[in-house]
Amino acid sequence: MIPVNDRVSLGEEEIACEFVRSSGPGGQHVNKVSTAVQLRFDVLNSQSLPEDVRTRLMRIARNKISTAGILLIDSRGTRSQLKNREEALTRLVRLIDLACQKPKLRKNTKPSLAAKQRRLDSKKIRSRRKQVRGKVSSWD
Repeated sequence: MIPVNDRVSLGEEEIACEFVRSSGPGGQHVNKVSTAVQLRFDVLNSQSLPEDVRTRLMRIARNKISTAGILLIDSRGTRSQLKNREEALTRLVRLIDLACQKPKLRKNTKPSLAAKQRRLDSKKIRSRRKQVRGKVSSWD
């Protein structure tokens, strides 16, 4: 089990890691060794996620989730397969932890009377300034 927080922990069997060849600099090492990690997590069919967390995760990571509901996290930052896997798992845990946090409800407020008065005063000052300028005559 991979603990996310006190509410959610993921089963190892729900996470699939595939190692592929990395791109970029590295010479012969890059051409020989598959160090990049593609981590897949099935969000829609996961038994570990409560329904509210699932819907928030689908909204938060919508660009990384396929139409089949599979979250794909790609990690290729280091030359080590183990470090790339740990980094991908950390990113998955961080995403799910973020989805576990309920968003704060916005409380509707109105501007105070003083704020309304300041806004009107500034509009009057701007209006007077523009009226004083007048039109510029042309020099024909």
